[in-house]
Amino acid sequence: MPEEHPDTDPSAPAGTGESADPGRVAAVSSAGTTRSPKPGHFMPGGAGDILTEGDRARAAERKQSLNLGKARALGPIDPTLRKTARPLPMDPDAEPGFGAPPPAPLPGAPVTPLTGTRQAGGSRRVGWHSPYSGVGGQYSNEPLPTAPVRQHSKAVIAGLSALTLLLLTGGTVAGFQLINSYDSVDSPMARPSIKKTEAPLPVPADPTVTVTVTPVPDLDRLRKNKLYTVGKVASVNCKEPAIKPNTQSAILNYYKALLPCLNKAWEPVVTKAGYEFVPPKIVLQSKQAPASTCTGEAETAYYCPADHTIAIDWQDDLKNYKEDPLGARVWMMDTMAHEYGHHVQELTHILNAAWSRKGWAKTQAEKLEWSRRTELQATCLGAVFLGANKKSMGLAGEKLEMWEWQTQHSGDEYNPKKVRDHGSRKSQWLWAGPAFKSTAPASCNTYTAAAKKVS
Repeated sequence: MPEEHPDTDPSAPAGTGESADPGRVAAVSSAGTTRSPKPGHFMPGGAGDILTEGDRARAAERKQSLNLGKARALGPIDPTLRKTARPLPMDPDAEPGFGAPPPAPLPGAPVTPLTGTRQAGGSRRVGWHSPYSGVGGQYSNEPLPTAPVRQHSKAVIAGLSALTLLLLTGGTVAGFQLINSYDSVDSPMARPSIKKTEAPLPVPADPTVTVTVTPVPDLDRLRKNKLYTVGKVASVNCKEPAIKPNTQSAILNYYKALLPCLNKAWEPVVTKAGYEFVPPKIVLQSKQAPASTCTGEAETAYYCPADHTIAIDWQDDLKNYKEDPLGARVWMMDTMAHEYGHHVQELTHILNAAWSRKGWAKTQAEKLEWSRRTELQATCLGAVFLGANKKSMGLAGEKLEMWEWQTQHSGDEYNPKKVRDHGSRKSQWLWAGPAFKSTAPASCNTYTAAAKKVS
């Protein structure tokens, strides 16, 4: 049976193979069946490009059929159609924006021009508004494909369960062993790690407790110091150094030989009073520069509390020794004892308290009085040492008379600048004489004495 073709003209003879469409040609075999055109059939000059008589006749008929005739007037519109007309339904979920038409402007609203406008805030960055360049739909309603659930055999499941149980059991046992290894001090919940054969751990000491100590007033340090209650200074059987102070080095060696005697005499006294003992140092000063960190008057010995140093003016000592060897040696012993008295004041906090009171003084006269009380006490303490060791030091006869005369003729009256800061010669002997006999620091409380005794 021949194959039906939708574009074949039924009026055409069956064996012609002509199609209703001039561009389509079907070849018919001798058996009456259609066959496909050969290659190049529709190419220019091919078999499909040759118009037959049938093609020309059908083209003429189509041209005549396009003549529609005269136009007729439209009849009246059926009013029933107007009543039954309905507007197109609107999507209730559609909103103005991307994928929806913009909302209509309100009546009378000004129309926004399409050109000449610019949004505030500057231009966008490059790439923010680039269109999507992917091929195909960006989203899909179909769910993502899921991999099928893998099925395990019962033997595998049983093996995994047994392995999990074994790991949990081992972890629990290891945890308890770790907890038991902790010390009970670091981990109160753990058992003590002390074995029966081991000695118990020492009990930790109580934490340090900070106690606020009430400061001692300066006047109490000066007037009620325990230095005044220690009793007498013991003799240490020190002898005067057998060194002739006729050179600078000899003078330094003379003072260094005296220093151990003074340390040995005063250390038990300072310790008994409740203070720490620190021995001082001996240096020589000159007019060029003092050897101590403190500064003092040239040609005058002084004590430096900053580094516990006694600075000696060796040039005066050398000059005095050349004029009067005995008087120079007595003067050197007394000077060393006086400066060491300042060191005792420093160790017992008397010196610091005295300078504090001097700093609070309102008048120059009051400042000078505090200075005289301090210097007279140092002279008194020096006399205590000399009196305790007078026998071993050879302070008897002419040597003792020399010391007494020098003390009675030393004071502010002999100061070229007439500064009354060390005490008059009368006050010097008032404190040094009794202290030499008592050999006790209790005789040297100059801070409770009347003003006339420290003039």
